[in-house]
Amino acid sequence: METILRPLTVVGGSILLTLVIGWATDLLLRKADARHPETPLWGLLRRARIPYQVMLCAALLRGSYVEAQVFPEHRATVGRVLTLLLIGSVAWLVTRIAAAVVEASYSRYAHAHAQRDPARVRRVRTQVSLIMRVVTAVVAVVAVAAMLLTFPAMRAAGASLLASAGILGIVAGVAAQSTLSNMFAGFQIAFGDMVRMGDTVVVDGEWGTVEEITLTFLAVRTWDERRITMPVSYFTSKPFENWSRGTPQMTGTVFWHLDHTAPLDLMRERLRDILRECPAWDGRDYNLTVTDSTPNTMQVRALVTAKDADDIWTVRVTVREGMIRWLA
Repeated sequence: METILRPLTVVGGSILLTLVIGWATDLLLRKADARHPETPLWGLLRRARIPYQVMLCAALLRGSYVEAQVFPEHRATVGRVLTLLLIGSVAWLVTRIAAAVVEASYSRYAHAHAQRDPARVRRVRTQVSLIMRVVTAVVAVVAVAAMLLTFPAMRAAGASLLASAGILGIVAGVAAQSTLSNMFAGFQIAFGDMVRMGDTVVVDGEWGTVEEITLTFLAVRTWDERRITMPVSYFTSKPFENWSRGTPQMTGTVFWHLDHTAPLDLMRERLRDILRECPAWDGRDYNLTVTDSTPNTMQVRALVTAKDADDIWTVRVTVREGMIRWLA
């Protein structure tokens, strides 16, 4: 009877204690979240409750499995499995907590600066995204290394691994030269403020919005909802247009090729009327001039303004269509 009750007591008690502690911790986080609505940190920390409970259960079983006297002939194997589970759950928990802290900090910063400086908010979002990827990679590497060191054979081979680290590093650097260059380019983009998530860019003649930035590639969503994936090294080695750099205000042009008898003064009045009826026009400036002529036609250019790249496109197509309809 004792051989059945003892393992049930140890394992069941560990699981029950884990559930109770997890429930109490989650209750405290919910109360803290309700008490401090100005920060999303406590609510975000609740995402870590699963790795937290796994870690608690693994730690309790790791410390008490000997008393359960289950599979005594495989005691070392069971202990190593529980140790590996504990290390993995700790790494998972650290990653979730780091993500919650970083996301909460960014949310407060974005809420405070979204209206005053949206460009800086996009830059911080890009940096935060890349930093979290680096943190996740570092935690994963440390966790895997800790798991490997639980095996005696790996500890014995540590000296030889360290001695060959220099040669392996040179070989890996030569073999992964393009990958490493993309990674360094990713850091350069994040902290050099060259391009940010949400920026409007033109690359290879394609106009779109930066949707995702990683350490190795950058995704641009075009106006027709296609995704262009490019290596980040492209943006550090080749010129590209960033319409969101600096102030988002933009000036656009509209061209017409018309007969020499076109009524320019009336066209200026019509341009003013079209812009006044266009909500996307910011009211800063407009004009209409003749920029070129041929024996049969003249080129007429209209300059219009808008608050950002999306609105300037709307203003340009509205002016072009409205003027052609009026001329016809």
